[in-house]
Amino acid sequence: MFGRLTLNAFKHDLIEASVGVSILLALIAIVFLLTYYKRWRWLWYDWLTSVDHKKIAQMYLIVSAAMLFKGVVDAGMMRAQQLLSVGESFGYLSTPHYQQLFTAHGTTMIFFVAMGVISAMINYLVPLQIGARDVAFPFLNSLSFWLFASGNALLIASLMVGNFSGTGWVSYPPLSNLEYSPGVGVDYWIWSVQISGAGTLLTGINFLVTILKMRCPGMTLMRMPMFVWASLVTLVLVVFAFPILTATAGMLTLDRTIGTHFFTSGFGGNPMMYVNLIWAWGHPEVYILILPAFGIYSEIVPVFSQKKLFGYVSMVWAIVAIAFLAFLVWLHHFFTMGAGPNVNAFFGFMTMLISVPTGVKIFNWLFTMFRGRIVFTTPMLWFLCFVVVFTIGGMDGVLMSVAPVDFQVHNSLFLIAHFHSVIIGGVLFGFFCGFTYWFPKIYGFKLNEKWGEYAVFCWFFGFLFAFIPLYVLGLMGATRRLDHYDASTGWFPLFAIAAFGFLVICAGIGFQVLQLYISFKERAQNRDTTGDPWNGRTLEWSTASPPPLYNFAVIPEVHDRDGFWAMKHSKTHKEKPKYEDIHMPKNTGQGFNIGVLSFFFGFAVIWYIWWLALLSIIGIFACLFYRLFDRHTETYVSVEEVERIEAQRGKV
Repeated sequence: MFGRLTLNAFKHDLIEASVGVSILLALIAIVFLLTYYKRWRWLWYDWLTSVDHKKIAQMYLIVSAAMLFKGVVDAGMMRAQQLLSVGESFGYLSTPHYQQLFTAHGTTMIFFVAMGVISAMINYLVPLQIGARDVAFPFLNSLSFWLFASGNALLIASLMVGNFSGTGWVSYPPLSNLEYSPGVGVDYWIWSVQISGAGTLLTGINFLVTILKMRCPGMTLMRMPMFVWASLVTLVLVVFAFPILTATAGMLTLDRTIGTHFFTSGFGGNPMMYVNLIWAWGHPEVYILILPAFGIYSEIVPVFSQKKLFGYVSMVWAIVAIAFLAFLVWLHHFFTMGAGPNVNAFFGFMTMLISVPTGVKIFNWLFTMFRGRIVFTTPMLWFLCFVVVFTIGGMDGVLMSVAPVDFQVHNSLFLIAHFHSVIIGGVLFGFFCGFTYWFPKIYGFKLNEKWGEYAVFCWFFGFLFAFIPLYVLGLMGATRRLDHYDASTGWFPLFAIAAFGFLVICAGIGFQVLQLYISFKERAQNRDTTGDPWNGRTLEWSTASPPPLYNFAVIPEVHDRDGFWAMKHSKTHKEKPKYEDIHMPKNTGQGFNIGVLSFFFGFAVIWYIWWLALLSIIGIFACLFYRLFDRHTETYVSVEEVERIEAQRGKV
C-alpha cells in the first residue's frame, strides 16, 4: 500500500534527526501562533489564495529566504567538515551524508534561492514598470508560485523521510542511474526540480506575454526600462531552456522507473548525452539568473550617479547578444570529455566572445558613474562590490575558456570559486541591491542605512576570505566535493581562512536581519523613515508605496525612456484624473490546491505509492476544470473606492 516507504525511511543519524525535529518544531510553532492570534482566515484570503502579483512576489521572497537559510547552513556544515577532516581525523560527517549535503546545497541555492529571488523581482516590478495593473494570466502566476513552493517542500521532506541525492546538483549518470543510486535520493532531486521547473516555465510564458502585450501607451520596446528588457530576454531564455531540463529529467526518470536506457552505457544509451542536455539547459540558466541582476544594476546606477544611463541602445543589444551566445557555450563545462581540439576550440572561442557584451555592460555602468554626482547609499555599495567580485569571476571564466587550462582546473575548487564569484557576486549581490532599493516601494519606508552598510562590508570581505583561498587550493590540486585530505598537503591554513570568511559572511547575514528588525521597529515608533524614495526614474515610483491593488488608478502614458522622471519634471498642465471602475482578477484557492496535490504526486512517485499518485493527478485535473468553468473570476474596484484610496494614499 505504501510502496517502498517503510519505517527505515524515518531512521537518521543524530544530525539528520536534529534537523528533522527542528523543522517539525518550527511548523508546530507557526501553527500555534496562527491559531493563537486567529490569523488563519487572514492567511487564506489575503495571501494563500491571492493572485495579486505583488503579494505573490513577497511569498517568493519568504520561501527563498527560508531556503537561503538552509543553503547557508549546508555551506557552514561543509566548511566545518573540511576544517576538521584532516590527517587522522575524519570530521563529524559520514561520506554519504557529506555527498547529500553538497548536492542539497547546490540544488537549494540554484533552483530555490536564486530562481526564487529572480521570480520575486520580476513579479513585483515588471507590471509596475510597464504601467500595467496586473499580469497577463493572474491565475497562472499563482499556480507558478505554488508549483515552486511544492518543489521546495519536496526537498525539505527529504530531510525527514528518506534521504536526498548524493550525485551532485546536476545528477550525472551513471552515478544517478538506478544501478549506482538505488534509493530515493535521486528521485527526490528529479521531482523537486521537475515540479518547480514547471512553475518557472509557466512564469516565463506568463511574463513574456505580459511584457509584449500589456505595456502602457507610448512605451515602445526601446522605451522600456532596462530591468524590463533584462526580464524580457531572461523569459525568452526560460521558455527555450527549461523544456530541455524537463525532457532530460523525464528521460532519467524513465531510466530509473521502467528500465529504459537513454543514459545507461549498455543497450545503446549514452551518459554523455545527459551531460550535453543538462548543460544545454544549464548554461542558459546561468544567464537566466544573472541578466535580471544586470537589469537591477542598470536601474540603480543612474539614480545614484544622478545621470541618465550611458549607452542604453548598446546595453539592450548586449543583453540580446548574451542571450544568443548563452546557447552556444554549453560544452565548456566538460572540455575533458574527449570531443577533440576542433570542438573544444569552437566552444572556447564562443566562451571568450560572450565576455564581450558582458564587458560592454560593465563599462557602460562605469561610464554612467563617470562625472556623476555619486551618492554612496547601500544599493550603490552593493553595486560596487558586485563590480569587484563579478569581474574577478569573469576574468577567471575567460581563463578557463582555454581548454588546456580547463584540463588543469577541471573538477577542482578553482571552478567552485569561479562559480560562486559569478553567482554570489552577480545574482545575490544584485538581489540585495534591488531589495534595498525597492524596499520603500514594497513596504512604504526605507531600510536603516547604517546596518545595511555593515552588512555590505561583511559580505564583501567575507566573500574574499571565503573564496579567494579556493582559487589557490584548486591550483594546488584540491578537488570539489572533498571531505577529507592529508595533513602533508599543507591545505589546512587555506581551509581555515575560508572557514573564517564564512563566519564573516554569517555576520553580514546577522546585520541584515538586524537591519530589518530595527527598520520595522523605527517604523512602528512612527519615526520619519519615509522621505524621497531614492529619486527614482521609472514608472513604479509614480504609484503609492506600497501600491494599491490596482497599481495605477489611471494608466500612464510615457514619452521617454525614464517615464516617471519625465512626468515628474514635465511643466505641462495636468488635468484632474477621471477615475473609472477597475476590473481586477478575483482570488482563487485552486493554485494552492494544485501545489499541494503536486507535492503529494511527487512524494507518491518517489516512494512508488501509485494509488496516491493517481488520486493526486485526478485532483489536479479536477482543480483545473473547476477553474476553467468558474464564471466568477473577476471583481472590480468602484469609482468611489478608487477616489477614496487615491485621496488618502501617502505618496513617498
